[in-house]
Amino acid sequence: MKQIEVQILQQSYLLSCPEGHESRLLEAVERVDTAMTRIRDAGKVRSRERIAVLAALNLAFDIADREAADLAAERAQPAGHAHTIGSTSQPFDASTDDQQLQALVRRLDDALGEDGRLL
Repeated sequence: MKQIEVQILQQSYLLSCPEGHESRLLEAVERVDTAMTRIRDAGKVRSRERIAVLAALNLAFDIADREAADLAAERAQPAGHAHTIGSTSQPFDASTDDQQLQALVRRLDDALGEDGRLL
């Protein structure tokens, strides 16, 4: 396993990385650093830990949005042309997923207090 030194929010980290995956790791580091820098520069959150949590949640929210869009596009394809990424026992329900996500955001806002509002 290769070790790579990276900087996130002007702090150095030594990360292990499987051979051949260095570019993917560096892309991920860039995304995390950019997300954390935006939150810090907004000026409302000072704690590095809270910045990291908010950045992780924002990135996870972006991933969930993309997955929902991909699933919607997959369902819009004519029968016989759809491909499955994985099977789920529950059908996709955007309204339920949105309600659950909003409830999670409210719970996180309550837990983080005024200095850590997500939205």
